[in-house]
Amino acid sequence: MSLSNEELITIRRDLHKIPELALNEFKTHAYLKNKIEQLPQTHLEVKEFSELPTALFVHIEGSDPKRTIGYRADMDALPVTETNDLYYRSENPGVMHACGHDLHMTVALGLISYFAENQPTDNLVFFFQPAEEAESGGKKAYDLRLFSGKYKPDEFYGLHDNADLGTGIIGCRNGTLFAGTTEVNVTIHGMSGHAAYPHKANDAVVIAANFIEQVQTIISRSIDPVKCGVITFGKLEAGTIRNVIAGKARIEGTVRGLTQDMIEYIRQRILDVAKGVETSFNCHIDVEFNQGGYYPVENDPKLTQNFINYMQKADGVKFQETEPAMTGEDFGFLLSKFPGTMFWLGVASPGALHSVDFLPHEEAIIDGVNAIEGFLNYRMSM
Repeated sequence: MSLSNEELITIRRDLHKIPELALNEFKTHAYLKNKIEQLPQTHLEVKEFSELPTALFVHIEGSDPKRTIGYRADMDALPVTETNDLYYRSENPGVMHACGHDLHMTVALGLISYFAENQPTDNLVFFFQPAEEAESGGKKAYDLRLFSGKYKPDEFYGLHDNADLGTGIIGCRNGTLFAGTTEVNVTIHGMSGHAAYPHKANDAVVIAANFIEQVQTIISRSIDPVKCGVITFGKLEAGTIRNVIAGKARIEGTVRGLTQDMIEYIRQRILDVAKGVETSFNCHIDVEFNQGGYYPVENDPKLTQNFINYMQKADGVKFQETEPAMTGEDFGFLLSKFPGTMFWLGVASPGALHSVDFLPHEEAIIDGVNAIEGFLNYRMSM
């Protein structure tokens, strides 16, 4: 029997109690493996990799495969202290499934339980992915060549829950669903000195202020207003005491764009600004970028239109076309390697994603399982 609604809710609550941070999802891995091993094994194979020990792959053999369809569910939690007063609240102090990955994994288990009982036409590969929130787990798996042989998908799908969508609503759009993100770290090397003798120093605080001000004009004056980009500097450190001119400053921030081309353009403009400020202030500026696997989630046009067409017409499915979001998701890296689609599942949480009181409506789980199960069967009939 496929997992029932009540069983799925119990699984989600079990997973919610044992949140683990990126690359440390060992209890989660063991729990998932145990549940999968209780399902019919006739067409099912579980694969583990020592190179990425918390990852878990499940291959379900198709009866007459024309393709291999991949489905991804992320596993890790966030360093957040939960405030929800629940009997199944996090048992790991300072760690919480505040992004709903417990729900993501539960939906995937529901799908596996169905297709373990009802052999699919095409091959299916389920990828339980560690380290989505940090460490770029999807990119790690790809770089380790884990997507090879029978575990290489011809197309890839995955969901993310959405606190602002009504319970059970499937949301999607063609084009970019999530922005790509790049960390930017800037170190300014000036010269320290006495506050009374500024002409004998090179003030890193003044240089940092000018650099930040000029970088902020990149979005307002270098980018087409109908296109999207974000540059945010959230941290600035400089100086030791009020009467000593700072000789060094460090700025940390993030760059976001709806296409990889936009991110690359913004990065180059930041380097151009740094070069100009170096000349103006006779200083040295180091700029470091770290994108990892957090590419824009750019949905494949053909596969996504097919997905949307199904969801709009399917009985019992509530569909809503959504706007792009500037949040990041490392599924974007996998979509840069395999064609596919990411979509939303509405959970109508009173608390936002990543918040201490994030609390998804669990009725969304069975809605998600049913909608995706129907879509996969539809896709395999084509």
